[in-house]
This record gives sequence, C-alpha cells and structure tokens, in this order.
Amino acid sequence: MIPRALTIAGSDSGGGAGIQADLKTFEANGVFGTSAVTAVTAQNTLGVQGVFELPPAFVALQIDSVLTDIGADAVKTGMLASVPIIAVVAERLSAHGVRRLVVDPVMVAKGGDPLLAADARGALVARLLPLARVVTPNLHEAGVLVGGPVRTLDDMYAAARAIHGMGPTHVVVKGGHLEDARESIDVLFDGTSFQAFRAPRIDSPNTHGTGCTFASAVAAGLALGSRVPEAVAAAKDYVTGAIRAGARRGVGAGHGPVDHFWRWRAEEAPR
Repeated sequence: MIPRALTIAGSDSGGGAGIQADLKTFEANGVFGTSAVTAVTAQNTLGVQGVFELPPAFVALQIDSVLTDIGADAVKTGMLASVPIIAVVAERLSAHGVRRLVVDPVMVAKGGDPLLAADARGALVARLLPLARVVTPNLHEAGVLVGGPVRTLDDMYAAARAIHGMGPTHVVVKGGHLEDARESIDVLFDGTSFQAFRAPRIDSPNTHGTGCTFASAVAAGLALGSRVPEAVAAAKDYVTGAIRAGARRGVGAGHGPVDHFWRWRAEEAPR
C-alpha cells in the first residue's frame, strides 16, 4: 500500500501554501495525500483578503472520514485558526491514536496577516503540542511560544529546549529568517541532543509556502518510515531545491510560491 499522509490545515486560494502546498509536497515525495480543511482563505501572493472558518464539527467529520477508510501513516497540521478547531483536532487525533504528528504552528501569513486567534495560542500549546512527534516553528512562532524574541542561533537552541518542555517529542526551530546569515540553519532537538541542518541562503522573493512545505515534507518522510532526523534532513534538501527553482519563475505580483515539483522538472529538462 502506498504511504499515506493527512494534512489538517487551511486552504490557500493562491495555491502556494496551506493544503494546496501540502498535497503537492506529499505527491512530490511519493506519498498519497488527503486533507481536512479547517478554513478557507481568499489569498494571493499579495496577502490574505479574507478568512472563513469551517464549523469544528465538520472539521472532525473530515478527519473521521479519512482515517476510518484511507488511514494515515503520518498527519500534519497547519492553520487551525481558533480554540474550538484546535480542541476538536486534538480530540479526534487522540481518538484515532495518531502517533506520527507534525505540527506547523501557523500563526501569521507571509504578508503579516494573522492566521491564528490570539486566544488560541494557549490551546495550541496545551492541547496539540503534547501530541506532536515534531513541531516546526519559524523564528517568529518560536518567539511567540517562548514569550521572547528569537533572533540568534543561541536563541534558537534555547527556544528549542523550552518548546520541547511543552510536550513534543522533537522540535525543529527554523532559522530561515536569521538576520545577516549566509546560511539557512534549522535546529533539531530531541530532548537530549541538538542537530543543525544547514543550506546556502537563496535570495528569492518567491518563498510563499516554505513553512507548510517543510512540515509536509517532514510528515512525508515519517509516512515513508524514516526516523525524525532523516525526515528533517530530506525535508531540508527538498525545500532548498524548491526555493532555488522557484526563484527562477514568477507567479503573481508579490511573494510567489516555491516550485514543489522541481525534481520532476530537473528530470525532464533537456540534457
């Protein structure tokens, strides 16, 4: 049976992030993708023009529909929007005994638009992080979770340790926004040891969806049977290639998406 992964996240009408990016990432990494939509956004490369949350009971119904038939070897969460949605997602994942859960703590869109209600941050920490095999905050999200700025590599190590204390098995603090850094550095902490993953920093305006894509690539790796460090390393390689390829093409007038199928294009390119 083909490995399966479920994304529980919001829809991005622009196609660069959210469930659209997740499903592209699953497919590009050899995993069959399914989805439970938490919210519908009116969104493009310039920003988010509107958000409509789905009723929590219907989010639960989607999760049950997928897991009782197709199943999932890994699950990834993205935009959860509100306390009721977080609560029902956590409850259904627990009821189905999901063990390979990747939590992308989506809080703010690339353009600065909020995607998680302020009062929902505590629910995310209390209800969802303890269920996570991996949580993947960027610097801003890590700062919100620990209650202080995360600006340096030392800050990233400290934040990873603090977030691990909130319950997840592994924490990846993503350093793509480190100022004046020549490399993009992500830090993985498993409660005992740290591991850093490095890649050259790529100058590109087309980075929309990188967080969703990275977390989904980690989930794909777990669905394929990889251990967490190997899944993170493979996700880092995949996202780096997607950013590099995305820099060479433009979609929209703002922050364009990465190229999720860059490997396929490389294979099909004339030699």
